[in-house]
Amino acid sequence: MEAFQRRGIQEDMVQYQLFQVQPQGSNSQQTEEHLTHLVEEILAKVAPLLIQYIWQHQSFNLKYHPEKGGVPAHIGGSTQFGDNVEDEWFIVFLLQQITEAFPDLAARVEDNDGEFLLIEAADYLPKWLNPDTSENRVLLYRGELHILPSPSKSSPVGVSRDEVPTVAQATALLTAHREACQASPKICSALRKRLEGYPEKIKASLHRAHCFVPSGIAMVLAQRPDLVAPAVSAFYLRDPIDLQACRSFKTFPPDTRVLTSVTFTRCLFAQLQQQQFTPDRRSGFTLTPPSQPHYKAHELGMKLAHGFEILCSKCRLPSSEPDAPVSCNPQWKGFMESLKKNGFFREEMEGSAHYRDLTKSAENFFKQSVASKSSTLSPGEEVLQLLNTCCPLNLEEMKKQESQLPPEDSDSWLDITSQDLERMLEERSGGRADVGSQKSNSSKQTQHVGGAEERRKETEDDTEKEEAGYSLVAVSQGMKNFLNAMSSHEGAELPWSSSMQPFSFEPDSMAKALDRLLGTTEELDSDDLDDVDDDDDDDDEGDEEEEVIEDGSSGHAQMNGTESLDGLRKYMDEMDQELMSTNIGQSFNVTNQNKAGLDNGSPHPSATDSFPTHEETEEEIQPLDVDLNLITNLLESLSCQAGLAGPASNLLQSLGIHLPPNSDPS
Repeated sequence: MEAFQRRGIQEDMVQYQLFQVQPQGSNSQQTEEHLTHLVEEILAKVAPLLIQYIWQHQSFNLKYHPEKGGVPAHIGGSTQFGDNVEDEWFIVFLLQQITEAFPDLAARVEDNDGEFLLIEAADYLPKWLNPDTSENRVLLYRGELHILPSPSKSSPVGVSRDEVPTVAQATALLTAHREACQASPKICSALRKRLEGYPEKIKASLHRAHCFVPSGIAMVLAQRPDLVAPAVSAFYLRDPIDLQACRSFKTFPPDTRVLTSVTFTRCLFAQLQQQQFTPDRRSGFTLTPPSQPHYKAHELGMKLAHGFEILCSKCRLPSSEPDAPVSCNPQWKGFMESLKKNGFFREEMEGSAHYRDLTKSAENFFKQSVASKSSTLSPGEEVLQLLNTCCPLNLEEMKKQESQLPPEDSDSWLDITSQDLERMLEERSGGRADVGSQKSNSSKQTQHVGGAEERRKETEDDTEKEEAGYSLVAVSQGMKNFLNAMSSHEGAELPWSSSMQPFSFEPDSMAKALDRLLGTTEELDSDDLDDVDDDDDDDDEGDEEEEVIEDGSSGHAQMNGTESLDGLRKYMDEMDQELMSTNIGQSFNVTNQNKAGLDNGSPHPSATDSFPTHEETEEEIQPLDVDLNLITNLLESLSCQAGLAGPASNLLQSLGIHLPPNSDPS
């Protein structure tokens, strides 16, 4: 069922729902009134965070949803976050704050990947939890992540993994057994790490830049800074038909350009900055030479002006009748009281300049998020409406303000070196230890994961010493550990996943697993070892059967295993004889029989000199040097990748093995 529900979710959209754990109201009308009032309280609570946030495509929104299809009445919404995935995680942070401030609410959030919160903690999930068994099981409650458990031998609380709990069952179990439903500390820690930095991260994700834009755009952005997002998207996703409107610039003539400070998100700034674009000669936009100090401001302003012109060209002029002030809305008074109660005005004196600015921001937020009428206007129509309703522009006054602009932010964060990328990948993978280096002392690790500035200052001698510290033996051993690790039809288990966890040993589980392994011809996969405790009925039946098994059965099984092994060896010997007549052996390195020569440091013989021909006897076949062949093939594969992502680098990265970049140009 979950797969069918996800088909309705777009690839770049997140859906969220807030349920009452203890429903209030005896009928649907009372429930609707309570939830509608709750929406206003929630928006007033998170308004200080939402007002200063610039969304990539759609904003966070909540509305009442009646009961439908077994899902009880609730409040929720959906947000299309486009290319900025941080919008999705900011919504998760908002839901965490909402459930903490409103203890009677539990939140559920998903996207086209399903329960994407579990992806963040995939290394620590229980074996039974997978996309098919996670529906309605993952909830945010009182600011913490909760997962409805499956009944086990140690705890009968939970819902069977084969059942899909309803929302009512999930909320009832959540309130009755909150401690049993709370996710493990490692899962909660992984989620907290992903949300680390909020709400301060909101300001850190913004970027201020100076732009030469038409005065109308400067006036619009002064009133509504969030309208920069649809303008950048319009330019970023432009097509030849859109650019036809940019030949004349009827709405924003270029001869009225002024220098102003524009606030972007880092995602929006990168989309605008990295676009290569030359304006039409008929547009009137002329750029200064790149050597001029204000070239970047002219280029950014030109691109932004094209985005606003494209937005307005797709809309017709709205009605000239002014909208009723927000003070006429019956919800405005209660909304303002909630803002004051939550400290939105920061003890500012009523009537002061800063108080009026905050009130204006609150009015804009109220029109967009609380009042339902605002959703009928597109971004282009809102821009045209602002142009018509605002006071006439004073071009001379705006030019005088150019000298008082705040300094723009540095865009050095756009430049990422290969070392910075490696460090980010290591941090993203949980800070796993680098098993590819022999030097494991703290000073070496600090040097390896240090900042980009320190790495740029390293000399060539230091680089050579660092590369000499890497051991190819560790690479070979890591691959062996990977091949020897248990796996199942669901995929391979990487060796580091178990080494990072504290060691634990259960004698009963181990004894039962060995009995099943030796007593039957069934092969165990990785899930069988973990499911022994859960399958209580099967274990009881297995214990009764083991008492009846005679000593001859185990000997018979051992004899069958020996015969199978002998048959496999015979089959492989025949394959070796068949391959001896081909040239395939020339691509492998073999071990040197001269052990003394190896001890003295003599090199390995070449494949062509040491590999036996078809005239040699079977006794003269020399064994392959598996480690040398493995390292050789891995290094050749890494060299062919030319620094890009590929199978060899991805596999080594998953194993926690890091090799230095190839510095040999040959």
